[in-house]
Amino acid sequence: MSDIYDLVVVGGGPAGSSAAYTASKNGLKVILIEKEESIAESVRTSGVTWIQNIEEFGIPEDCYNPVKNFEFYSPNNKVSIGDTVARSAVLDVRKTYRWLASQAEAQGTEIVVNTTVKDVIKDESGKIIGVKAIQNEKEIEFFGKVVIDASGFQSTVAKSMGFVKQWERFGAGAEYEAKVEHVKADTWWLMVGEKYSPAGYAWIFPLGDNIARIGVGIGKPDSPVDPTARLKELIENKEGPIANLGKIEPIEFHYGLIPNDGLSRKTVYDNLILVGDSAGQANPLVLEGIRYAIKFGRIAGDVASKAIKANDTSEKKLSEYEDNWKKAIESKIKSAGKVQDRWIGLTDKDWDKELDIISELKPEEFLDFIKADFGLSNMLKLATNHPKLAVRQLFNLVKGKS
Repeated sequence: MSDIYDLVVVGGGPAGSSAAYTASKNGLKVILIEKEESIAESVRTSGVTWIQNIEEFGIPEDCYNPVKNFEFYSPNNKVSIGDTVARSAVLDVRKTYRWLASQAEAQGTEIVVNTTVKDVIKDESGKIIGVKAIQNEKEIEFFGKVVIDASGFQSTVAKSMGFVKQWERFGAGAEYEAKVEHVKADTWWLMVGEKYSPAGYAWIFPLGDNIARIGVGIGKPDSPVDPTARLKELIENKEGPIANLGKIEPIEFHYGLIPNDGLSRKTVYDNLILVGDSAGQANPLVLEGIRYAIKFGRIAGDVASKAIKANDTSEKKLSEYEDNWKKAIESKIKSAGKVQDRWIGLTDKDWDKELDIISELKPEEFLDFIKADFGLSNMLKLATNHPKLAVRQLFNLVKGKS
């Protein structure tokens, strides 16, 4: 069995659905291939993102819980940052991803689920012209003028082409979505230091209605600790702010991997675009990338559309996509990587001091920092507004000054 399309998108997450949505809206014949039995059958992310991006993407209000207060815990210190408006949010991941897919479908995208891509199809010159997949034990070939690899951490298509290898550095996260006795719906908590998570952090993210996600993320290969085991320890021992949650009744367990190699990959080849986790488009400070997946997924779909209509799907023609995302985030992600390198080496005592630095920040400054929004104007403001030496040292580090 085989089918022919303008665009073949592999992966039904936020990157894939967003790329399919834009391409279909531009009039292309698009197939979106998802390996699970339904979109977002498994949840692999804690779902934290930012209100500004949610509004930009048009995500409905019933898909997220707004957050305006932030608490940071180290082993012997605590910082609270309160805001008057909600700037962050915790997504209902399953509902959001399904909404994104429905938007693509409404524009004409054909979605196939329970379909696993196993290999690529190449022409005589070695360029990709489609993928081979298994559906109900039958092999199906999907041909396309362009293929978008939005398969996430596994980078299925790019690996099959021999263009990439497995990520060397990545975050491994485990969390329980749970019914809890007590939780503030407008507040999220981050916990740092060896006590909570070596080379990472732990979290409590509220979804409303006394539901919270309690999780641990650990950087690999920086630490050998198993995030699932550490999560169970923290809950059993009721460490830090977990003690305030009262009775915890797990509803669902989530586990996921996210690349943390920086923007090290080439993301365009002849007839092929990589987007989202396949491209390593993640913020290394808190290892979140849903906003990047949606934004650059839409751009990938648009660039692919123009290339297909121009009958030129060469790497050169598709490079507009890579130029776009690099201009938007490359310098910010590099700066965030410098801060992350500093954080990985901190002892518990160092973290206690680091929280004193963070306590100096205003809510909007704190979120710019966590979001890795290290634009020049932001840096100048921070250097001017915070004369304390420790703060200036931190942001000089971001700008690469001694």
